[in-house]
Parts: sequence; structure tokens; C-alpha cells
Amino acid sequence: MGRDVTGLKKQVARRTQPSSTNPYIYLLVKIYRFLARRAECPFNKVVLHRLMMSRTNLPPMTLSRIALNMKGRTDKTCVVVGTVTDDTRLAEVPKMKIAALRFTETARARILKAGGEVMTLDQLAMVAPKGSNTVLLRGKRAARTVYKHFGAPGVPGSHARPYINGTSKTGRKHERGRGRRAGKAFKVKA
Repeated sequence: MGRDVTGLKKQVARRTQPSSTNPYIYLLVKIYRFLARRAECPFNKVVLHRLMMSRTNLPPMTLSRIALNMKGRTDKTCVVVGTVTDDTRLAEVPKMKIAALRFTETARARILKAGGEVMTLDQLAMVAPKGSNTVLLRGKRAARTVYKHFGAPGVPGSHARPYINGTSKTGRKHERGRGRRAGKAFKVKA
């Protein structure tokens, strides 16, 4: 009899608790863990999973992006497991109902001024325990500056941003010594 070893390498590491020491997040995890177990719906499981994510995987979301996604959904509540930030480029904030982990002061003020509603995630659990009439959104992870550096700078066709010492990042001499370039009779083969 052989040993069944097919599933040994399929184990996925998952967080069972948040790495944050914030007691409010621990309270939310407790609430949504209960709801995920007792109320059969995927919404609570997704919120619970996101509450335990690292900070880089919980990017902020701006009011303009939320307004864009909530167009034509005035009766629904927007849910963001992360921070809602203000966007000064958005001239007029529409009336919206938003539930989020946290809000910046200006974002909160602008939502309330427009006649909207601001909720915390524990208040949302009381209003919509199964996530009914909600739209679950999240920010763009690749918006972090570090993503601009991914890849090989200096390679033809690459738009990766190089790490350069000093304050001036442009000029004739910067990043000219790296890679194969036109000045050294290098041509990209089509």
C-alpha cells in the first residue's frame, strides 16, 4: 500500500488572526467570524478574510473611485475593508452610503455634507448581517510606488523605474551606463 501524497503540497498558508494589535480590528474579526459561521453567505467570509490581510493588501480607496463604482446604485451601501480617502479632484461628492474600516477627516466631512451616510463595519453588521444591498469594493494594490520599480530598468522596452541615489532623477548622465543602448550600436531585433 502506497502513501497518498498528492495533496501534501497543496496546503495554503492562511491567516487565522489579524497581525494588527488594534483592539477594534480584533472586535470586528470576532463579529465577522461569528457571522461567517452562522449566517450562510459568502459576503461575511470575504470581509473576515480581508480584515486579516496585511496593510499592503488593504489599499485605500478614494471618494472619486467610489463615486464612479456607485453610479446608478444609490440604494446600495458601499463597503470598503480599508481606508476611504478624500480626492480633491472630485468637485462634487454624490450622496452615498459608505461603510469602511476608517475614514480620513476630510472624506468623512465631504460625505456627510453631501447628505450621505458614514458607517463603521460593526454598524454594518447590525444593519446588513448578510451583506444584502451592499457593493464590496477594494482599492488598487498596484498603486504603491514600489510597483513602478518592478522589472529590469535599462532594458529596451522596459518601463521599470530605476532606483537612483540623490535627489535629481533626470539628466544626461543618469542611467546611461546601464544596459545596451543606441549609443553602443545596439538595435532591438523585431
